[in-house]
Amino acid sequence: MSERVAVFDTTLRDGEQSPGCSMNLEEKLRMARQLDALGVDVIEAGFPIASDDDFAAVREVARMCRRPVIAALCRTTPEDIERGWEALSEAARPRIHTFIATSDIHLQYKLQKSREEVLEMSCNAVRMAKRFTDDVEFSAEDATRSDLDYLCQVIEAVIDEGATVVNIPDTVGYTIPSEYHHIITTLKQKVRNIDRAVISVHCHNDLGLAVANSLAAVAAGARQLECTINGIGERAGNASLEELVMALRVRKDLMPFETGITSEEIFRSSQTLSNITGVHVQPNKAVVGKNAFAHEAGIHQHGVLKNRLTYEIMTPESVGVKTNSIVLGKHSGRHALGKKYEEMGYNLSRPELDKAYKLFTKLADQKKEIFEEDLLAILQDGFAQIPERYKLRAVQATAGTSTLATALVTLNDTKSDDASTGTAAGDGPVNAVYEAIDQLTGLKGSLIDYTVRSITSGTDAVGEVFVHVEFDGTSYTGKAASTDIVDASARAYLNAVNKALYSRERKKALGDEKSPTITAAD
Repeated sequence: MSERVAVFDTTLRDGEQSPGCSMNLEEKLRMARQLDALGVDVIEAGFPIASDDDFAAVREVARMCRRPVIAALCRTTPEDIERGWEALSEAARPRIHTFIATSDIHLQYKLQKSREEVLEMSCNAVRMAKRFTDDVEFSAEDATRSDLDYLCQVIEAVIDEGATVVNIPDTVGYTIPSEYHHIITTLKQKVRNIDRAVISVHCHNDLGLAVANSLAAVAAGARQLECTINGIGERAGNASLEELVMALRVRKDLMPFETGITSEEIFRSSQTLSNITGVHVQPNKAVVGKNAFAHEAGIHQHGVLKNRLTYEIMTPESVGVKTNSIVLGKHSGRHALGKKYEEMGYNLSRPELDKAYKLFTKLADQKKEIFEEDLLAILQDGFAQIPERYKLRAVQATAGTSTLATALVTLNDTKSDDASTGTAAGDGPVNAVYEAIDQLTGLKGSLIDYTVRSITSGTDAVGEVFVHVEFDGTSYTGKAASTDIVDASARAYLNAVNKALYSRERKKALGDEKSPTITAAD
């Protein structure tokens, strides 16, 4: 049976210390709720003595989250520990987390204390914390630059005083995996009472080794991982929770360990943090970056379309991402292009796909990424003229602060050469126009995106409207330009309508049994 590794999340404490990532009380509570849903074992909610806001955050998270352990960080001073316990007093599962540096460089320049003094302060702090709660964690700050024999002495002493978790942090991201493995192994061999405490690790990413070091420590016997969502934290950040969890899951053959994390909540957790802080992860970020499950190279795309396992070691769904994405660019192949056209509602024959691919590769040499409107332009301008079933003859809309928006629209049906007029009301003039068009065409569209931009300047500027409209589960784009924005909006919507109808006719002609159920009024 696999051993359990606890996940200690410090997003709300160490993570918040990352420049630009500070959170107010409501934001911390929102993030704490998501961490609870994610299934972390411990939430380090803050540093209570640091400020009134941090104190309030620890207190409120302790009141709200009853399943996970709630930890408060404290220095080894009575004032810190008392303040920490005051914040934690209503927690269902409280933990006091006290720390002091043990490296000679910190002792000399920061603390100006001797080794004996730091040892005494460590023991006194744990002893005092133990009076408030049975769950006490001790951290030897800058452990990886500490004298190893002295580190063993301190850890043994605090366990004797009642520490239930001993944290061996790589505070400045200095160590490497083999060295860290050796440190943990030495502690297990030389500290006589190490079996009475859980060894924890807290790694910083200054050399980009935080995750690798953490995993090396687990292999050596550590059973708690301290980490943050998106790897945020001081300087280059902390070990990334999502990377640690998925590494343990994907490589269970080499690391047979379990966590209590609900991995399907990983992406939501990442997005929640980004939404709160406004700091988004880089596109190539492992597990949660937008490119983590994106494929552009033609060889990769072909393989993934045949079987995901060819280039994906974990499924996007396993971390809460809906699906992978095939990114169209100059490295893409015919398989990916054909698949994208199918998703857009166009089943191209092989000769048509070959022709479209030639035009696509020329365009891809000029653009970094190809979008749906580019692909539609290839169809329309390159070889497959999309006919206009409906043309706008007239549009009139009224709106105001004290009147209901209404629209009158007249369309020409080029198939029957008839004109028809419809009226509708809406939340605004554009919405009213779209409702009227839906009545006249018999299509019910769902507006996904609506964008307006000025393409000329001055009071008579020409405005371009771009829309994404979904008809019966398939998305179509439309665009138009005019000095009258209502007119441009109507024409852009009709552009999407005509593409949807063209797609239906093509599928019917090709005998596709999965033709869309879109129907138009005859």
